[in-house]
Amino acid sequence: MEEKIIKGKKNGMLVLLLSIVIYAAVIAGTVKGGMIAEETGNPALVIICIVVMCTAWMLWMGLKVLSPHEALVLTLFGKYVGTLKEPGFYFVNPFCAAVNPAAKTKLNQSGDVKSGSNMADAANAINVAEAVNRKISLKIMTLNNNRQKINDCLGNPIEIGIAVTWRIVDTAKAVFNVDNYKEFLSLQCDSALRNIVRIYPYDVAPNVDTTGDGIADEGSLRGSSDTVAERIRDEIQKRVNEAGIEVVEARITYLAYAPEIAAVMLQRQQASAIIDARKMIVDGAVGMVEMALERLSEKEVVTLDEERKAAMVSNLLVVLCGNHDAQPVVNSGSLY
Repeated sequence: MEEKIIKGKKNGMLVLLLSIVIYAAVIAGTVKGGMIAEETGNPALVIICIVVMCTAWMLWMGLKVLSPHEALVLTLFGKYVGTLKEPGFYFVNPFCAAVNPAAKTKLNQSGDVKSGSNMADAANAINVAEAVNRKISLKIMTLNNNRQKINDCLGNPIEIGIAVTWRIVDTAKAVFNVDNYKEFLSLQCDSALRNIVRIYPYDVAPNVDTTGDGIADEGSLRGSSDTVAERIRDEIQKRVNEAGIEVVEARITYLAYAPEIAAVMLQRQQASAIIDARKMIVDGAVGMVEMALERLSEKEVVTLDEERKAAMVSNLLVVLCGNHDAQPVVNSGSLY
């Protein structure tokens, strides 16, 4: 289905004024016809005016008003006629019907979310308005699907949420190629998210290939969020091309381990952090001990045998690597 843009039908104001003139003439004709009917007994003019009065309102059915970034898909007796896209006051065939299968669909996205205490009170009014309003928004909208629990490539359950900004670029495909383009987009976002997340570990892990080139890399959901988001966007775009939707951007809005393993993974991260910190402390302590022995030897401050060097190294390592401040013992006697 190819989109056809309707142009050159911005005659809404002219038709509106014409209908007003017609009704004014009909009222005047009805009065005049009544007078003629009383004199001659011929009510033909009155009947004609009544027929015109009962049918002229159908012109108003063809009046369409469009604001910027709105579109109207029109069909005539089931046949696609075209799409109005430019803002203006239009007059089209009164028997044309506007089609928007997603007019009443509510998703967790901008433009579809109704919040506040009066939401329940305004529900009926909103539904009535949408039953008449079949316009399609061409604005950039943001979709926030519910958080999903997905296993990463290591089998760890994680919770992740994304925000997808999108817009409609082909109204004919959006209306006729899929049953409901909003629900279609939401489902494809969930499916694409699952497919991409299963490729990556939550954190950097050894021997994991996330690019598909057969070489292990350091890709992860936490450390490569921009790359993951770009792959998710491309995956969604491939799935929604047939619906005439353009995915502008996809971003990760929430990322965490699932509650059932969050505590264990926190302990694991804490243990890893402690080990890394200890490694750094030991490396620094060894370097300081080595420097101390070299400086003492160079300056010839004191000559130590191997046994005394070992004792000194032990004492320095205890002082430098200990968790608490060392309590010094002052030796007032001989070194030996």
